[in-house]
Amino acid sequence: MKATPQTIQQIERALRKIAAKYPQGREDLSLTDIHLQVKPDSGELLAFNYDDEELPRCVVEQWMDEQDEDFCEKVAPILRLCIQNQKETLETLSILKPYSFVLVDEDKETVCDLYLVDDDTVILDHELLEGLEEELDDFLKKLLAE
Repeated sequence: MKATPQTIQQIERALRKIAAKYPQGREDLSLTDIHLQVKPDSGELLAFNYDDEELPRCVVEQWMDEQDEDFCEKVAPILRLCIQNQKETLETLSILKPYSFVLVDEDKETVCDLYLVDDDTVILDHELLEGLEEELDDFLKKLLAE
């Protein structure tokens, strides 16, 4: 799925509104991750913290009435791009590190990690850990076979 400039703009505006909830320089740091949820039927992009409090939301017109079963997987790269475009702002939120932006499904189960900030370490790309689970499974099978 290719995002339109309007889609990018709508998502980045929502990210700035989320960042405004956790402005830089506050002494009372929050302990939370930001959970993003997309609703293909309405085109909504919702955001929640650990306490399940809803943060700013937006409607992405391009996503309205989307019927694709792999919708979450297809919007993840778009969300990553928008987060990367806003990374200077998102790296300085008044949230205790490490914190992350996570894409969740309608049951609030993690679909994928989008962005992780951990002091001097920032991981943007999910491909870093791609295939790790299979490698660990193979290693365990070999280990148990001996």
